[in-house]
Amino acid sequence: MLQRLTIENIAVIKRVELEFIPGFTVMTGETGAGKSIVIDAINAVLGERVSRELIRTGAQAARVTASFAQPCAAAAALLEALGLPMEEGELLLSRSFSAAGRNDCRVNGTPVTVSMLKRVGMMLINIHGQHDTQALLDPPRHMEFIDALAENGALREEYRASYLRLRALQREQDGLFIDETEKSRRLDMLRHQIEELEEAEIRPGERAKLLERQAILNNYTKIVDNLQAANLALAGGDTGAAGAAALARESADAVERAAAFLPAAQKLCETVRSAAYELEESAGELRAILDSVSLDPLEADAIERRLDTYYRLSRKYGASEEEMLAFLAAARAEEASVTHADERIAALDSEIESRQNATIQLAKQLSKTRREGAQTLIQRVKEELFALDMPHVHLEVQSEKTPLTEGGGERMEFLISTNPGEAPRPLARVASGGELSRIMLAMKRVLAEKDDIGTLIFDEIDTGVSGRAAQKIGRKLKEVSKGPQVICVTHLAQIAALADCHLRISKTSRAEETETSVARLDHEGRREELARIMGGENVTAAQLAAAEEMLNAEC
Repeated sequence: MLQRLTIENIAVIKRVELEFIPGFTVMTGETGAGKSIVIDAINAVLGERVSRELIRTGAQAARVTASFAQPCAAAAALLEALGLPMEEGELLLSRSFSAAGRNDCRVNGTPVTVSMLKRVGMMLINIHGQHDTQALLDPPRHMEFIDALAENGALREEYRASYLRLRALQREQDGLFIDETEKSRRLDMLRHQIEELEEAEIRPGERAKLLERQAILNNYTKIVDNLQAANLALAGGDTGAAGAAALARESADAVERAAAFLPAAQKLCETVRSAAYELEESAGELRAILDSVSLDPLEADAIERRLDTYYRLSRKYGASEEEMLAFLAAARAEEASVTHADERIAALDSEIESRQNATIQLAKQLSKTRREGAQTLIQRVKEELFALDMPHVHLEVQSEKTPLTEGGGERMEFLISTNPGEAPRPLARVASGGELSRIMLAMKRVLAEKDDIGTLIFDEIDTGVSGRAAQKIGRKLKEVSKGPQVICVTHLAQIAALADCHLRISKTSRAEETETSVARLDHEGRREELARIMGGENVTAAQLAAAEEMLNAEC
């Protein structure tokens, strides 16, 4: 059950805190006061997608916090599976989102992802908005209602997996069906490609080494000239001029002689001597490098030809050696596939037949659960509609076999007749807005018995209804609230009068700032609010008396 909701910096809401109780709560207010914003905030803390435009003008971030008492067993099990803490039967969800696009989601203070928050939220609150009613006008979605009551989720997943495997096998077989001319042409192409790549003997990393060696050969003269200059400076030349290594050694000898009389020079002597040794070693390494450098015109030509081969192949088979080798592997595999296509087609025939039979059997089982679920759903919904002032409604499900799809092997659609003697027709062609609202409420009432969610929220379930029908809806919501907590956004006094808790949402503007506030109404406040709903801006004494009578009648 939702206990407390705190909203900060969302649209025209600067900060509000709403307290909820068990039973039936209504929220009323002028159009544009912020009722839908409260629903948006609840959706946000439940992990639904949010827009940065929802953040209050001038604020850098928005935040929503929701506190729940005694979440259902399924929610508790999910929290345990996710490794999230649960403290003394209370659950705290929070979500912050910034104009920069950052999200901070937490469950009992533990950071979670948005998807984890959504999984938890789905176990806590079920929100019925105006767009949900449109699902009744969309026949492909009718089966979702039936499946929800049939509780055939495991069977649907088994069927779907079998169907997807069947389609994969069929696609594989379709790809193997080519005529002999095309087969011969394709094999010739594949064999040419394979032969060309195999002859090239592609080796990963070879091109980089060739380019490095080519750079050395192209700059041979510069390399040798500079190495010789370095050698002359280190080792000296044929003219007898001393190099740096010999001069360093002479310097070390001189410092050593001085150190015999000046002990402080001994450390310097060791340093210079070490430097002399390193210079002599470097001179030896330099001579070895110089001796190893050679120029072979034939090698340069061979490298050029090899690099040209790589360049030519890379234009056809991939930029890198790895991509060329991957192309070769794929070509070999395809050659084998095309060569042995007839054998694979024959093997697939048997596999497809077996998989198709299994999928058909699963589809039949699924259809059976749906037919049974549809009968139960129709019967229960008709009972609910009778209590919602639709005593003569006739509701049925039209089932039509279809080719197998990912969802099964049939199409189901709700048909309705609202008056005796009329043949049932599709909902979209018969039901009015008010009738759709009542049918959806009946559906929700029946389906709610199948889950253990602690809070149901109805956002303007009263669209298109008035008078006695509105009062019937209110009483049905009141009846539902004896189980899960019910929160309803409404514009009708007949519904608001039945509430256990009445919250009024209002908007005030001052200077250049607009702000929404929420107040819990006492008896007098409720009387005034009901009169306002019935009469508009100028409330009369008669309207106040009528509101008082409504409140007293429903006590």
